[in-house]
Amino acid sequence: MTRSPSGRLIGYIRVSTDEQATEAQEIELRSAGCSIIVQEHGSGASRARPALAKLLREISADDTLVVVRLDRLARSVSHLLAVIEELGERNAHFRSLRDPIDTTTPQGMFSLQVLGAVAQLERALISERTKAGIRAAKSKGKRPGNPGIREREPEMLAKVTAAQKEAYGKRIQVSLNQWLPTVKRMRPDHTWDEIARMLKQRGSDWTAERLRRAVKWLVTEHLADPGLLKKSPARPPEDRLMSLVAGIHSSDPDLTIREIATQLERLHERTPRGGTRWAPSSVKNLLDRAKRIGLVDTGIE
Repeated sequence: MTRSPSGRLIGYIRVSTDEQATEAQEIELRSAGCSIIVQEHGSGASRARPALAKLLREISADDTLVVVRLDRLARSVSHLLAVIEELGERNAHFRSLRDPIDTTTPQGMFSLQVLGAVAQLERALISERTKAGIRAAKSKGKRPGNPGIREREPEMLAKVTAAQKEAYGKRIQVSLNQWLPTVKRMRPDHTWDEIARMLKQRGSDWTAERLRRAVKWLVTEHLADPGLLKKSPARPPEDRLMSLVAGIHSSDPDLTIREIATQLERLHERTPRGGTRWAPSSVKNLLDRAKRIGLVDTGIE
């Protein structure tokens, strides 16, 4: 049964250069009912899609991302599936006007499943061809791999480095919604180590250095505020604990004082007196202090 989303229709336009016109795509998207249009200028093969990344971060549940054709959105089947999966995680939908892909209909979902099967077959065929090529090269006495890389040619090494940076950026953008809000709430008042420990408590496998590197990449790409990289101020131990308690509360205001105490113990934080067991009264004292100086708006009971 076809279901009609009640959210917004958001059109996405991509053209390869600044000189290319977007009017034709915009007219088609407006005619389809799109009230918002997001434009992107960049090569179809490029993974750098800041406008798309921002749209995926901010799209709301039941909204539908609409494109004129699939090639306006994705550079490959795997990229398309990754975008649709991210939309699904936010309970949003996807529709291509000129292709049979519409995740709000059974027919569209079937077409998507077919694409997924094709992508899996494509990966298997590529892997098999690669292995066959290596075996053939070895039988002729040739060494596998790119000669330019083996010979450390600067141009080839530069291409490899650029590809690695592009792949890294893609990985970072895919998981932004899972960890960046916490970083924004806690930086620069808290150290990278404190934030990494907080994220690990929630199931994310971050180290302080990898987290700092990811945020540095976002700042370089103008996708995050440079203020996140400011040095954390030195604080007395009790002030640091107060800020940490305030950060935990701000991240989830529904937590009770006892639940915050449990989180502190799981983070292996010592009490102000150096103990390992947190009493709710100790947490309440720190939270009340944070409230008095404006670190949090309200207390919890």
